[in-house]
Amino acid sequence: MIEIVGYIGALLVGVILGLIGGGGSILTVPIMVYFFYLDPVVATAYSLFVVGTTALIGAVRNMFKKMVDFRTAIIFATPAFISVFITRRYLIPAIPQTLFYVGDYAITKGIAIMLFFSIVMVLVAITMIRNKRPEPEAGISVSYNYPIIVIQGIGLGLITGAIGAGGGFLIIPVLVLLAKLPIKKAIATSLLIIAINSLIGFTGDIATLEIDWPFLLSFTALSIIGIFIGIRLNHFINGKKLKQGFGWFVLLMGIYIILNEIVN
Repeated sequence: MIEIVGYIGALLVGVILGLIGGGGSILTVPIMVYFFYLDPVVATAYSLFVVGTTALIGAVRNMFKKMVDFRTAIIFATPAFISVFITRRYLIPAIPQTLFYVGDYAITKGIAIMLFFSIVMVLVAITMIRNKRPEPEAGISVSYNYPIIVIQGIGLGLITGAIGAGGGFLIIPVLVLLAKLPIKKAIATSLLIIAINSLIGFTGDIATLEIDWPFLLSFTALSIIGIFIGIRLNHFINGKKLKQGFGWFVLLMGIYIILNEIVN
């Protein structure tokens, strides 16, 4: 029964992505950990595949609408996908199963990943609740600051690799403020960056993990179906209010995960 709820959650991930253009992927790891009882390392790997595939579909859709800035996407994605691949292929496997003890309580790799993930969830939730998008200054030409882009990309890759989420809430402000893209073009371009980072990061897991492809593909298929449902519903639902409401839900989820990992 609990697995059925998990598959409904997979559909919900896609619906949220289709409705508000982001945020739904942040639910993928908790669903896989708490409903399918997957190890957090495996869950974050699977999440990369789900996030990457769904983002790719959205990116292709935006390409046909000529909303993707390919030059900016390549410049921002290159340091990020190198970082996320190294994180998944070498850094995550190198972390010991038991990190340290607090009294008799062992802080394991799984607990550390879930705690870090929950902190990111809280940050995502605050961003959604505030619902403020940065706007580029008018009339300013694009001038890429490559050292900053490399640092941003490495940091993004580390976060994406560690928690298995796309990081759109980090990418979009960077594209708007550094690349001076209009907000709609920034959102469209971010999907391509997310797809590249996530799918390349997932390839780093193929050599270290045994992938349950039937489960992963079925979960991803439901998320993709959910995206098209969400896109359809987007014509009838106020996206701004929904985003704020979903932000509160993600905030409560993040706090729950923190408490659950600490208490258990």
